[in-house]
Amino acid sequence: MNPNETCLYFEFSSPIGRLLLTSDGEALTALHLPEERGKPAAGSPANARRDDGAFREVREQLESYFAGELRVFELLLRPAGTAFQRQAWDELLRIPFGTSISYAEQSRRIGRPGAARAVGAANGRNPIAIVVPCHRVIGANGSLTGYGGGIALKEWLLRHEANVLENPTSTRLLTRQVATLVPVE
Repeated sequence: MNPNETCLYFEFSSPIGRLLLTSDGEALTALHLPEERGKPAAGSPANARRDDGAFREVREQLESYFAGELRVFELLLRPAGTAFQRQAWDELLRIPFGTSISYAEQSRRIGRPGAARAVGAANGRNPIAIVVPCHRVIGANGSLTGYGGGIALKEWLLRHEANVLENPTSTRLLTRQVATLVPVE
């Protein structure tokens, strides 16, 4: 991290465990899952400072998502990644709440048919889990494959969204994802 860049963090307690959120002061830059690649999401990033206030809107939206009251996040996002990764992540934002597509379908949608493995690798590096819903991408045969927080968490998130669709409880439901990826400078 550049020493001149702002890095803020906040640890958020959720029904799936403790999430680590980071921000550049304007946009959400990461949402780390509780057991991302076998490591707990605990502790602050190097050179970061805790700032609970900077994450108020993110916290409120995550609480509403987990309560089944929110289907669409309305946040500024600034994930660091290659142009291809950002293209793949942008397509993730277009997958409607409670639905899933295959990696092959995602690669087709970004104009890269046959790049399902590359899309899977990009999704695996998605730094803003849940909000950028890589959990909505599954194997072509319907199997739950690959997820940084583990397959059980991927299944939990998909089930949670299916249950919300079966039992809607809120008027705050929107029909499409409006979280916005902003350019990395």
